[in-house]
Amino acid sequence: MSKFDHIRPFYDTEVNKAILGIVDDPMMKAIMNFTFPEMEDNEWKKQLSRTHSIRDFQINFIYPAIRMVLKKSSEGLSYSGFDKLDQHTAYLFISNHRDIILDTSLLNYTLYNNGQMMTSSAIGDNLVKKPFLMALSRLTRNFIVQRGLPARELLESSKLMSAYIQELLMHENRSVWIAQREGRTKDGNDATHKGVLKMISMARGEQSEMDYFKQLNIVPVSISYEYDPTDMLKMPELMAKSREEVYVKEKNEDFITLLNGIIGQKKRIHIHVDTALDQEIDLIVKSADSPNKQFQALCDVIDDKIIANYKLWPTNYIAHDLLNNSDQFAVEYSADEKEAFEKRLENGVDTKDDVAVKNFLAMYANPVTNQEALKVKE
Repeated sequence: MSKFDHIRPFYDTEVNKAILGIVDDPMMKAIMNFTFPEMEDNEWKKQLSRTHSIRDFQINFIYPAIRMVLKKSSEGLSYSGFDKLDQHTAYLFISNHRDIILDTSLLNYTLYNNGQMMTSSAIGDNLVKKPFLMALSRLTRNFIVQRGLPARELLESSKLMSAYIQELLMHENRSVWIAQREGRTKDGNDATHKGVLKMISMARGEQSEMDYFKQLNIVPVSISYEYDPTDMLKMPELMAKSREEVYVKEKNEDFITLLNGIIGQKKRIHIHVDTALDQEIDLIVKSADSPNKQFQALCDVIDDKIIANYKLWPTNYIAHDLLNNSDQFAVEYSADEKEAFEKRLENGVDTKDDVAVKNFLAMYANPVTNQEALKVKE
């Protein structure tokens, strides 16, 4: 029995049994009927029952499902930077995080389209409490991040996850996706949490942190949605934060957000992958004289790359101008685009509540603000 058994994806030898365990689940029927609307249930069940590897499950069932999601809920996916990746190299993709399922699914969809290795991805156990979702996540090469543990157990869990990431990258030559912070960015400010990097570095042994990070081939990823399908669902937490209140999630909130993220309208989507941060890490070692400063410098580099490569859409510019009562970026959008965005705002937010309006607009405007600040910094 492996020490990773309670967090790892299924082995290929376990895949068929796991599929047979969920093939009759109503949620599987919903997914397959959505993905293959012309196919009889017994046909996709027969095909599933013959599936014996994660790769086959991803390519034959999940890939078409994501393609259908894009067709039904977006106006297309564009991407950049993938031509600079080496198909034989394992990368640690550190990404901004907007949507629970789609961020990593769309990255893998794009990697596969470009002949690249798909990732093993970190997913919080709060998202896979239902047995069906746990099985599905393990069938799509996700590994489980344990949340809400007491301090001592959290430390042990972090060490285990660090060791598993090392195992994937260095021994299995498998790329890994992890979000730059715990939980999705709600306010549009994409920032890397130092704790994520500290967790990753726990398995380094006698190596220095920066030497270890260089070995991991860290690649920052920027993903942006023209419309955030969960923007309205983020409002209660943003409002609580603005009132300095503790936000308590509703029952099934994560599951509802998950579903809305998948089926909600996103319009255009863009993913950019950068190059591995080898030179940047060398510069950090030369310029920062303590491990703590080096960690912070690496966080800053990742943030700058994600912000700089974030694709800004008309919605971002419209929100920035509305928030600042200006027309600074009016050339970036049309009157129709502005009207559609204002309608979305009116339908989802009490426009008499200035704080609510400000929070909603900031969610879309902050990527513009951050990119402008980066230009000044440079």
